[in-house]
Amino acid sequence: MEEQQPNNSRRVGARTKNIILPLANEMGKIPPQAIDVEQAVLGAMMLDKNAVTDTIDMLSAESFYDPKHTYIYGAIRELFGTSNPIDLLTVAEKLKQRGELEASGGVVYLSSLTQRVGSVAHIEYHARIISQKHIQREIIRMCSETLRDAYDETSDVFELLTKAEGALFGIAENNMKKSVSTMNIVVSEAIKEIEQAAKNSDGLSGVPTGFRKLDELTSGWQRSDMIVIAARPAMGKTAFVLSMARNTAVDFNMGVAIFSLEMSSVQLVKRLISAESMISAEKLRKGKLEEYEFQQLYSRVTKLAEAPIYIDDTPGLSVFDLRAKCRRLKMQYDIQMVIIDYLQLMSAGGGKGTGNREQEISTISRSIKEIAKELNVPIIALSQLSRSVETRGGDKRPVLSDLRESGAIEQDADIVGFLYRPEYYGITTAEDGSSNEGVGEIIIAKHRNGGLENVRMRFVGKYARFENMEDQYNSAPGADFNPNAMSAGMSMNRGFDDSPRTITLGSNMNNVPDEDFNGPDETPF
Repeated sequence: MEEQQPNNSRRVGARTKNIILPLANEMGKIPPQAIDVEQAVLGAMMLDKNAVTDTIDMLSAESFYDPKHTYIYGAIRELFGTSNPIDLLTVAEKLKQRGELEASGGVVYLSSLTQRVGSVAHIEYHARIISQKHIQREIIRMCSETLRDAYDETSDVFELLTKAEGALFGIAENNMKKSVSTMNIVVSEAIKEIEQAAKNSDGLSGVPTGFRKLDELTSGWQRSDMIVIAARPAMGKTAFVLSMARNTAVDFNMGVAIFSLEMSSVQLVKRLISAESMISAEKLRKGKLEEYEFQQLYSRVTKLAEAPIYIDDTPGLSVFDLRAKCRRLKMQYDIQMVIIDYLQLMSAGGGKGTGNREQEISTISRSIKEIAKELNVPIIALSQLSRSVETRGGDKRPVLSDLRESGAIEQDADIVGFLYRPEYYGITTAEDGSSNEGVGEIIIAKHRNGGLENVRMRFVGKYARFENMEDQYNSAPGADFNPNAMSAGMSMNRGFDDSPRTITLGSNMNNVPDEDFNGPDETPF
């Protein structure tokens, strides 16, 4: 008989049992198992082809506790994959070809499995029992490994925590299957969303941005969508998403998670404070504020301090870490929107980025879309554009082919918007004759569920702030300041007494010097 190398499922099963059994002996218990149910399911599969179809996506070779059953199911799965008949004879022949017939108990044992089957009526329920027992064993294995590593003084506690969290999520992902939705259920859910949108006076069905023209075009960022906002450097990408995050969190009280791979959380919050208080970033950085400006700062920043904004400034964030952090934030704070600044600074992680950079960006883009669907929230990912924009003649408006490093970004995104400020390129007058001074545009170049349009907004460079064109603001000293609006816990000397809801998830980047703004005449980006 031809010798063959053990397959992967056999190695995994052996590893699992080697970890579980010692723990089980210590506890005086045996691992969760259902040998008789395993026998009934395998017997039913060799008797009725419908039994295979009903359960093949619910089980894997590792789901079976008895090693003999692991081999038998592996043979059945291989026969199913090649569209061959599945019965006692074909399974025996396949096991023989794989060199596993003796290890699986031989033909006599296979025959006994078919004799145990009385009915295949409850095959799905039986398969679910097997899957549940397997999940229990996997949890025991994971906890055993974590316990062993926790006793190892050389282990890094944060790496251990990440590993344990990842292992737990891996068990859930590998064992939880989403069933097919029938039309009557999906239509009912769609009608409910339409009716809910009809009740909203503003017509929004998604997460509002606070920019009226943009919200009219998109009906708000739709849940499960991946939105890419791309631009060349110095166009104001970070300023735009910070203004949007402020509007969503402060005006609509919706949780927003910001993953900043480029700037520290302190730098981001300073920019938010500058935009909210209408005090230039240069003054905030130097701390040279007049008395009225301190009062203005404390008065206007109250709402910002209470906003449900959650900032993570971990550098070099991987897709795996992003998924874990987003799940945690969704569970703890029910976030409604995620912002990533910016996509090209992420890594695929987990060995996925072994190809070239284009393949790695493709993996990152696809994973972001998967996370958006899983958590049912819109994810806004900032992206850089290639230098071809600068070498182009004319008004240098970006197009989809300018997306940097991968066409997968364009393919995966539900919406692609380009941030464009004609004033930056010396174009002072628009086609309709209006002034381009202090004007920014969002060019919607791809919209999977809507139209394409250019949305004009006011850009206040001094405060790195985007506003609706029709909104009026007054940046004069002390404008809109009301001393009576100051909170009792916000004196000039004491600052804030109350704990703010704005949470930063720290990293070493908080120790980076504040170099976001280089001078009073430079626009911060």
